[in-house]
Amino acid sequence: MIRVVVLGGAMAGLLFTGAAQAQTAAYNWTGYGVNVAGSSKCPTYKMVIDVTVEGNSVKGLFQQEGRPQRHFEATKDAGGLFKAKADLGGSSSMDVTGSLKDGDSKVLLDGYCKFGGPLTKK
Repeated sequence: MIRVVVLGGAMAGLLFTGAAQAQTAAYNWTGYGVNVAGSSKCPTYKMVIDVTVEGNSVKGLFQQEGRPQRHFEATKDAGGLFKAKADLGGSSSMDVTGSLKDGDSKVLLDGYCKFGGPLTKK
């Protein structure tokens, strides 16, 4: 009888782990910036943005070519939308917005330039 309980508990644990893993997704965007007021070099800046989603937690890593890697963290709402502020050091930051929906996942970093577009699922 003890074996059945232990085995049943182990199976339940595996099912729970499988469900948690099913909620994890990874996305990527790579491209060049778009100018904002006062900037002119953004189309020459290449950016890579990686977004990982686990449940409602959204974590992002982004790196402009030749610059340090930065990050952001957000929580997506029931509609799949998220919003955050990414610290660039000093008093600089970028607004991060996006959506995580089937067939319509996208990200936008808006600050000294605009970077982003449709996310590709990894």
